[in-house]
Amino acid sequence: MSLIHESVEYFTKALASKTSVPGGGGASALVAAVGVALGDMVGEFTLGKKKYADVEEDIKVLMAQAEALREELLICIEDDATAFEPLSKAYSIPKDEPGRDETMEKCLRAAAEVPFHILQLACESVDLLRGFADKGSVIMISDAATGAALLQGAIRSAAINVKINTKSMKDRTFADELNNKVQDLVDEYTSKAQKIYDDVVKRL
Repeated sequence: MSLIHESVEYFTKALASKTSVPGGGGASALVAAVGVALGDMVGEFTLGKKKYADVEEDIKVLMAQAEALREELLICIEDDATAFEPLSKAYSIPKDEPGRDETMEKCLRAAAEVPFHILQLACESVDLLRGFADKGSVIMISDAATGAALLQGAIRSAAINVKINTKSMKDRTFADELNNKVQDLVDEYTSKAQKIYDDVVKRL
């Protein structure tokens, strides 16, 4: 059965077990999905309120984008598990077997690609949380801050799941370029997420 259709209890038990998947990449995707879902929740409690009539259309746009990101992040849970399986098999290839390096490189790139995508989606989600925090109902701003805090964690965890794969790559030019892209996003968006959280704390 698909991981995203299992119960929360099953998923967390699977994370805690001695299995390779789900792992850190899938966990970061789930946390990011929860984070952006909280933004959507802020929107739900904002729509239809006379006090927020002037921003209602903006909120609707934010909600549509949040829903799309949440769904894509859930798909990433499956994608991460799928990408890791060939890599786990590649590690078992004897080191002196012809073609092992090429196979490993291909599998490492595929395994790094999914958490990098999760990272990008989590960053997009932070930008949405900014809108929800600024325009959403004031009685729900703590949920916007919670979402931002979760996304900050998802960003850091997705990043480390990229870097664990780039660490083993033979093509250091590619690996270094990807690591630099990752770090730039981490620096920018963990700061943005923290700013959302801090701004909400000041408004409490």
